[in-house]
Amino acid sequence: MKNFRYLLLAALLPVFGACQQQGYTPKPRGYFRIDLPEKKYQVFNEPGYPYTFEYPVYARIVKDTLFFDEKAENPWWINVDIPELNGKIYMSYKVVGPKNALDKLINDAFKLTYKHTYKAESIEEQDIHTPNNVHGLFYEVGGNAASAKQFYATDSTAHFLRGALYFYAPPNADSLAPVNKFLEEDMRHLVQTLKWKAN
Repeated sequence: MKNFRYLLLAALLPVFGACQQQGYTPKPRGYFRIDLPEKKYQVFNEPGYPYTFEYPVYARIVKDTLFFDEKAENPWWINVDIPELNGKIYMSYKVVGPKNALDKLINDAFKLTYKHTYKAESIEEQDIHTPNNVHGLFYEVGGNAASAKQFYATDSTAHFLRGALYFYAPPNADSLAPVNKFLEEDMRHLVQTLKWKAN
């Protein structure tokens, strides 16, 4: 019996020693799986609005009446609400003119995007040019910024539209990456189908 104990101890020592020699390797943080809806679009073409575009069928248009607790500048500000993905594209429209010079509107859009620099790891700008006389910039903000996808679009003479995607969740680039990528396609589709109407 004594020999059996020694044999068992001799057999288990290498196992215990091997466990102690290996370092601890933590598992990567996991995130909930998000089931993304099927891509399909519908047209926003309401009477009285100076623009029309296509937006996802899993979204709804909500008229925006307040801007930072103040009344919206005009009746054409809307939000593209995506409740299934807990997100919203805030869209503010301005008429280009003496009150809203194009240079000032572009500069304001630039400032609003770059105010995220303290949380951003990078900001990439991509030109927008469509056959519908829509020009502007699409911004991709990397890192844990509150709004990772933004754009402004204009015809340079009368219309200016700015959009910014936000989520009702703490900004975490890793966990939001699949949804950000998914909704980026929808934002780009919105911009590609954007058309101006006479005011």
